Amino acid sequence: MFRTYEEAVEWITRLMLQKGIKPGLVRMEALMERLGHPHRRLKFIHVAGTNGKGSTCAFLGSLCRAAGYDIGVFTSPFLEKYTNRIQYNGEDIPEETVVDLANRVKRLADEMEAEFGALTMFEISTAIAILYFAEICYPDFVVWETGIGGRLDSTNVVVPLVSVITNVGYDHTDVLGEHITDIAREKAGIIKSGVPVVTAVGDPDALQILRETAAAKKSTLYVLGEQFRYETREVKQGSQTFDFHGPFRSMTGVTITMDGAHQQANAAVALMTIEVLRQYYAFIIEEEDLYAAARRTAWKGRLEMVSQSPRILLDGAHNPDGAKALAEALKSVYSYRKLHFVLGMVRNKNHREYLRHILPIVDTLIVTEPQFFKKAAATELAEAAGEWKRESNAPLEIVIEPDWKEALERAKAGVASDDLIVVTGSLYFLSDARSWILNQTDSEKGW
Repeated sequence: MFRTYEEAVEWITRLMLQKGIKPGLVRMEALMERLGHPHRRLKFIHVAGTNGKGSTCAFLGSLCRAAGYDIGVFTSPFLEKYTNRIQYNGEDIPEETVVDLANRVKRLADEMEAEFGALTMFEISTAIAILYFAEICYPDFVVWETGIGGRLDSTNVVVPLVSVITNVGYDHTDVLGEHITDIAREKAGIIKSGVPVVTAVGDPDALQILRETAAAKKSTLYVLGEQFRYETREVKQGSQTFDFHGPFRSMTGVTITMDGAHQQANAAVALMTIEVLRQYYAFIIEEEDLYAAARRTAWKGRLEMVSQSPRILLDGAHNPDGAKALAEALKSVYSYRKLHFVLGMVRNKNHREYLRHILPIVDTLIVTEPQFFKKAAATELAEAAGEWKRESNAPLEIVIEPDWKEALERAKAGVASDDLIVVTGSLYFLSDARSWILNQTDSEKGW
């Protein structure tokens, strides 16, 4: 049995290396049965999507807490430490609680292995979150983010009050399918009978899948651009303001401090979700609290400026749609003389399509490798970037540095005060890079 937090987390994370991803609900349902179905005592807001899940969860958690409700939030992966992914009223799950619950789940996991096979890291984490919320915290609502897909995701053992699908794009195609309609079907798998759905999906083929699924489940569908919309009023670095219009009410001059036009869409989805809760479940919140909560919402690793000298921006764009949103934000929100990009990715990503969105605005590309067993080789990224450079005849400088710490140092070397360094790619890379940058001191490392 685990005596320390470090031992418990080492076991949980080792399961990723040993067991990887195993989609399916059989193991999770069996585990819930052995635990007495604790998830049935909770009220969930289930959030799926290719991009924007974490930011939308952040908005939802902030908005619900502003109304005076106690809120649990389950997200993945984490940026700083394992406890980040399970929070109650904005505070991480205590380390000692992780130990206690991991010991409890491990006993059952060991018993189940002969019949069901080994549980995965995500299944264990999902179970720990459910036990924490259902038996220790008792939140009024749980904001519940999927891992991959939705239909066969471990989180899909729940029946929520409302389902949210932020968008559908190309990511995890090795698991979810090669076509946008295949991916949409997996995301739409979180739609439950009679449970309302809020979405910002814009791809017409993907949206048609959601329409068909919602109709079959007799679930009311609220689509951005149809039943609700937003209109941009002002955009500047660190602040953007928009008007929200929904079927039940409108709000003018909503301000958020998260950068990027996509964050307006995420905030609008969250506001529409709150409206659904108000109309269907007598959720109570004052309008002034909505405004205040939207303004103070933040989400680490999403267009986050972590250093001013030199200027370093972190963003978790790790697929083509994320790269497109990042490129649009860099062009419309930030000013710089030269743009230096530090990129670390994992395998199974559409790297060429990702780079097609980013490289036209980049001066220097430094490709590196995360400390992760599924890392993409820096040489592979450089080859893809080189192909684009030859085709476009662009004056792009490509640097290969597999050691990510050295890659960050090379980005810093010779950078001008009006240049911008962007560190992006896999969230596994971003987690390590963010921690390392923030822990540097001016006297020791020059950050």
